[in-house]
Amino acid sequence: MKDNTKLLHGYTVLDEYTGAASVPIYQTSTFNNSELYCAQQKHLYTRFSNPTTDALEDGFRCLENAAYAVSFASGMGAISNVLMLLNAGDHVIFPKEVYGGTCQFATTILPKYQIKTSFVDLANVEEVATAIQPNTRMIYMETPSNPLLKVCDIKALVSLANQKGIMTVADNTFMTSLFQDCLALGVDIVVESVTKFINGHSDVVAGLAATNNEDYYHQLKLFQKNFGAILGVEDAWLILRGMKTMGIRVDHAVKNAQTLAEFLEHHPKIKHVYYPGLTSHPNHDIHMMQAKNGGAVLSFELGSKEDLLTFTKRIQIPILAVSLGGVESILSHPATMSHACLTPEERVEQGVVDGLLRLSCGIENIEDLLADFEQALNF
Repeated sequence: MKDNTKLLHGYTVLDEYTGAASVPIYQTSTFNNSELYCAQQKHLYTRFSNPTTDALEDGFRCLENAAYAVSFASGMGAISNVLMLLNAGDHVIFPKEVYGGTCQFATTILPKYQIKTSFVDLANVEEVATAIQPNTRMIYMETPSNPLLKVCDIKALVSLANQKGIMTVADNTFMTSLFQDCLALGVDIVVESVTKFINGHSDVVAGLAATNNEDYYHQLKLFQKNFGAILGVEDAWLILRGMKTMGIRVDHAVKNAQTLAEFLEHHPKIKHVYYPGLTSHPNHDIHMMQAKNGGAVLSFELGSKEDLLTFTKRIQIPILAVSLGGVESILSHPATMSHACLTPEERVEQGVVDGLLRLSCGIENIEDLLADFEQALNF
């Protein structure tokens, strides 16, 4: 099945108990036991399983083209649980520009468990190879990265990791599996913030981890149950609804992003545009070999703080907010939002300057978005 058909028919979309065309919200914490010592009892307690979240995890497996998928209460819930696959004494390699929440977890929490970290330029495979230590157990990718849309070569990093017996993890939130199938490219585990494009309506916080490795899956299910980072059934139901239109939503958003990136690249008030769909992007060719398009997120830098403040006051259509991936365009200021947990020195090292804005394109008419950006930059 092709994507839009798969998102409507490729997983549990009908309620197995009633035949309802929408899997209901099974609003319950516990389930009646038909008899004692019944090994066939499917559901016992919602922290272990629930028909609504089971249907969603089936949908995630379908979406990610994965054998297994686990839902979590947030994107960071998925990321942190995957990182807890590491053991004391292990070493993990991250990209220098990794998402702020992941960076904070790596620098403040992992050291408590004697887990070592290195932050390198993942676009430079030789630098990654040099960073590998005898105890390196994981290479963690984020491509395109947040917020500078840096790109690494997934296949090259997977090949390097396989030679050393190292696990690979990819945060695929920006592209989703519809546009970049990381598991097919050889990655062991994919994590995504479902809050973003998968749900797509800025009304849910959730995460997923997907894998074809049965052992990793069972470990993650154990973590999900014992850390208690479960997804609520109301949120699971909203995501099930949002997923059905995901294909047409993200297709339109990507077209808007490409057009806006090209417009901003040639605007005199814009210092730089970061978008892998532009041929000027330093790793455009690599990105287009492993992804179908440039995605729906771009970043751009204005010349001064004064220009930044003027522009954000004048712009009307995008909301100015944390997060991305909604049906509405969302404009974020990474230095004070997604990367506020980093020190000023860490932000400078990553290139997250005060004049940088990140735009997640929504599904508005492109003519209206272009007109709004043009008037907002006319100062």
